[in-house]
Amino acid sequence: MKVHHIAQENSILNKFLSEIRSVDIQKDRMRFRRNIERIGELLGYELSKSLPYNSKEITTPLGSKLINLPHENLILCSILRAGLPLHIGMLNYFDDADNAFISAYRHHPNNDEYFEINVEYFASPSIDGKTLLLVDPMLATGRSLAAVYEGVKKYGTPEKIHIVSVIGSQQGVDFVAENFPDSTELWIADIDPELNEKGYIIPGLGDAGDLCYGAKM
Repeated sequence: MKVHHIAQENSILNKFLSEIRSVDIQKDRMRFRRNIERIGELLGYELSKSLPYNSKEITTPLGSKLINLPHENLILCSILRAGLPLHIGMLNYFDDADNAFISAYRHHPNNDEYFEINVEYFASPSIDGKTLLLVDPMLATGRSLAAVYEGVKKYGTPEKIHIVSVIGSQQGVDFVAENFPDSTELWIADIDPELNEKGYIIPGLGDAGDLCYGAKM
């Protein structure tokens, strides 16, 4: 798997990352969601450079111009609920993409640190032969993405898979690399070194879904 770690180079992305991590600034839910959306736009821009392009003649009021345009055959699939702001950011740039949504969440059957990943809902057009963009803001253990991929495979085989995340752990990145096709590419804003005993990214930012929409039961 090819990993594109965008924060390794200085850019305005650093400002948005600093704000979603800050315990003071992230209390503003609207600002948190908007920053996730803006990070999605930046990741989408970087990802767009890897897509195939075709030359097309465009007619203007005064003539014509050949422009290279992306040959888009995209399905943008986000993991509910935390993936929604990131999905919107990606959709701002890939506005012709088809859209899919899937639910995946941690289930603690024994009310302790052990958890299973439950995948219960998937709404999507056919993914056969398409370029699948899997969107999940937090790549912690990687188990949610792996479970989602197993669920998605039941509905077709994409030609190419791109994973888009905001913050991940190195452990999660390694796990995804082992459980996705070698041709998969990961576009991630930043990678943190470790997970805690509960499987949360350190230093991370907390629970992205709760910060976007409020605490869940």
